[in-house]
Amino acid sequence: MLEKQWRFKPLPLASEELHIRDELARQIGISEALATLLWQRQVGSFDQARSFFRPQLADLHDPFEMKDMDRAVERLTTALEMGEKILVYGDYDVDGTTAVTLMYGFLKGIGADVAFYIPDRYREGYGLQPAGLAYAREQGFSLLITLDCGIKSVDLIAEGSQQGLSFIVCDHHRPGPVLPPAAAVLDPKRSDCPYPFKELTGCGVGFKLLQGLCRHHGWDEAPLLEALDLVMVSIAADIVPVTGENRILCHYGLQQINRHQRPGLRALCEVAGLKQLSELSQVVFGLAPRINAAGRIKHAHDAVQLMLSENDAEAAAFAAAVNTHNLSRREFDSRMTREALDMIATDEALTAARSTVLFREDWNKGVVGIVASRCIEHYYRPTIILTLSNEKAAGSARSVAGFDVYEAIEACADLLEQFGGHMYAAGLSLLPENVPAFRQRFEEVVSRNIRPEHLTPVIDIDLELDLSEINEKFYRILLQMSPFGPENMTPVFVSRRLKLYGTPRVLKEKHLRLDVRQGSSAAFPCIGFGMAHHYEALLAGQPFDICYQLEMNEFQGRRNLQLHLKDLKPAHDSAY
Repeated sequence: MLEKQWRFKPLPLASEELHIRDELARQIGISEALATLLWQRQVGSFDQARSFFRPQLADLHDPFEMKDMDRAVERLTTALEMGEKILVYGDYDVDGTTAVTLMYGFLKGIGADVAFYIPDRYREGYGLQPAGLAYAREQGFSLLITLDCGIKSVDLIAEGSQQGLSFIVCDHHRPGPVLPPAAAVLDPKRSDCPYPFKELTGCGVGFKLLQGLCRHHGWDEAPLLEALDLVMVSIAADIVPVTGENRILCHYGLQQINRHQRPGLRALCEVAGLKQLSELSQVVFGLAPRINAAGRIKHAHDAVQLMLSENDAEAAAFAAAVNTHNLSRREFDSRMTREALDMIATDEALTAARSTVLFREDWNKGVVGIVASRCIEHYYRPTIILTLSNEKAAGSARSVAGFDVYEAIEACADLLEQFGGHMYAAGLSLLPENVPAFRQRFEEVVSRNIRPEHLTPVIDIDLELDLSEINEKFYRILLQMSPFGPENMTPVFVSRRLKLYGTPRVLKEKHLRLDVRQGSSAAFPCIGFGMAHHYEALLAGQPFDICYQLEMNEFQGRRNLQLHLKDLKPAHDSAY
């Protein structure tokens, strides 16, 4: 098992910091530990705490603060008034398909002449593609709205513009050195964009465009706000920071999906076994893989049709289809992961490297990103998995905490045909004959820039806690800090010098269940998934330290607080 590094977040130490924390605890009536959690999240006053605990739609930024928003709204308004045919063009992942559903559904609802197009992952590939432009010309569309793509499609948009097409780009990826020659380019990551929040998803940028359209015309925004469930799903699935505007959008998106669930998402929750959505992690692990599976195994049109479904019967049929795609995806995922790990284990150079770049022509393109993540669980380092697609080696990159894989790929740009993405995830394609040179260059770039601490899995810990501080009130307040996600993760605590209470049990040969006490505290049940390897050492009876998340376990009508273990180590002065 990979040894994990416990990395503690900063604590208030200076007198001024301690005063802020203590005053916050007094004003809100919470414990010192909870006030520390707020301080770590840049909440330092009563008003900031009120905004944090009670997000308000009124605090969303004015969409017209975004560069080109006035141009985008003007161009879209002209298209609507002139009855132009509008094509909504989106990527095939969760962010792209939710964005297409949002934009197409809203424009259709106000009577626009609109259709949508999503490229085929296997025949076309990621982003704006020549086949999509050809379809737009053949079908007489004059305006294309690209969602979650387009920011780097400079040549294609120039070509389409020369042929009479007009473009509004809605993207959230990093731009290249030149922006596409579109009627409007909406991307908060533009260097000249003053928009205060830079971490919107592609769906979020599409939402801001429609919000700008509504405000320009003085329309009621209530119908648009009904689509916040889609924006929330995109934020959860795209692993963007759940802070600022995203936190507000997620808060209301979760309310929307639970109170007024659209038939498609309700059907998807049913096949995923989700009765109530209270956490973004349920979207990440329950809904997102199924939505993604449509584009990975067949075509992402199924995912959009699912989310657009207006009746339960239609929604159930599409949900069953995407669930079947997800089962197939799991089979590909398991087989390819085994093959990838075997390739590393049987190659001394790959085993010793600081990066992983693997290429097999027969791998399924739809799950290469998942396999890259699986490999990182075993070999913790930046990883790229490639397969043959349209005579090119195409695939996905995933990174480790603290290392920018996008920049490392960018340093190899002369060997690539196309690339794009984020710090921790990217897509790329290159000629197959360039794979060996790319593997060597990428390894050189990673080796030169990665630090030793990046190569050890990290568990970020909020603070040390005595078990005596944990009770249901503490947990209730903790829950109000949700929705949790990147930059506002579910708090992780450390408790030290614990002893077993009773005998631990191994479940399904790999999981660990035990009860623990700290001094004279009450006994707390713990569950450690994949932690059965600690069983024998625990029987020695020596004290140990744990890091964990707090959760409520419900079983047969009974509810009790439970510690969800992330790691377990011998206490500092003991050894096993």
